[in-house]
Amino acid sequence: MAFFRTYLLPGFVFQSVVIGGGYATGRELIEFFFASGPLGGVLGLLMSGLVFGLVLAAGFEFARVKAAYDYRSFCRALLGRAWVIYEIAFVALLLLILSIIASAAGELAASTFGIPSSIGTLVLLALTALLTFYGADLIKRVLAGWSFLLYGVYITLFGLVLAQFGDEIGTAFTSSAGSDSWVQSGILYAGYNLAILPTVLFAVKGQSSRCEALSSGMLAGVIAVAPAILFFVALMALYPEISTAAIPSAALMSALQMPVLGLVFQVVIFGTFVETGTALLHAVNERVNATLTEAGHDMPRVTRPLIAISAIVIATVAGTQFGITALIAQGYNFLTIVFICVLVLPLLLKCARLLMQKGTEGPSPSAIK
Repeated sequence: MAFFRTYLLPGFVFQSVVIGGGYATGRELIEFFFASGPLGGVLGLLMSGLVFGLVLAAGFEFARVKAAYDYRSFCRALLGRAWVIYEIAFVALLLLILSIIASAAGELAASTFGIPSSIGTLVLLALTALLTFYGADLIKRVLAGWSFLLYGVYITLFGLVLAQFGDEIGTAFTSSAGSDSWVQSGILYAGYNLAILPTVLFAVKGQSSRCEALSSGMLAGVIAVAPAILFFVALMALYPEISTAAIPSAALMSALQMPVLGLVFQVVIFGTFVETGTALLHAVNERVNATLTEAGHDMPRVTRPLIAISAIVIATVAGTQFGITALIAQGYNFLTIVFICVLVLPLLLKCARLLMQKGTEGPSPSAIK
């Protein structure tokens, strides 16, 4: 159990946040990797996994040395006064992701159960508020448990698609030249997703050594991309028509003609929306709590779900005039560059300095300027 908490839980928490923002529906995978072709898409995801692992390892070690486990403390330690740039970009990304998952939750509820899309959004809001009310311990347990379920569903889906559409997948991989843009796609995909690194630091608070931080970071890269690779390969059963599907996962389920699996998959995907929203809004709550603590005040527990509800409502209203595809295509590219510049590159540079210090446990927090 200690091994799981130390080395695997951070990866499952990170993967829980990453998946709901887009790749649970398949739309995000298509946006970033379809142009590279089937093989190029897989290579791009492997590149993303490598970048994830390296940057997460650096982030976990930096957080351990600086004892900075909320995004406010972490970014202040990393960026100094410039940390406000991260916060502005993070708020924009937060609203973007929340609007995407709120819209997707509504569409999923409408298409699966035939109920008004607003009901799906309200259920998402209620579950997220409930989890944020009970705090970090419950959130970690729920995120880890749901990730295991998700892995089981993705593996089952991959096996069934391979059995039914194996020839089509083989043809897609052998007949499409794609492009050599997979390196760029992989780095960009990792770059914007790594923006949420400071939001998952509550999962590494118990780490006490450099080995634990670096190992869990590299494992997190593997945990995050493994189901994405399985899903992307499965989507290639409908290549190239899958590129025009607003929700590729729904198109794939329709092609499989397995209503029970489709229902289970949709429920699991809905859960990933809850996971993503909960982890992001928990980070916001921790940021508010850190500010109040610094000022000598306590954060009322009831404030946590109120912040969560308010953020989702604002994001939903802001995103109602856009579809999922437009939200992803228009909002992510600019934010990706911002986060690479203000988070990923400074983190790698500072952690490289840290790792070059003598000793295995790194310098004291004051040694990193």
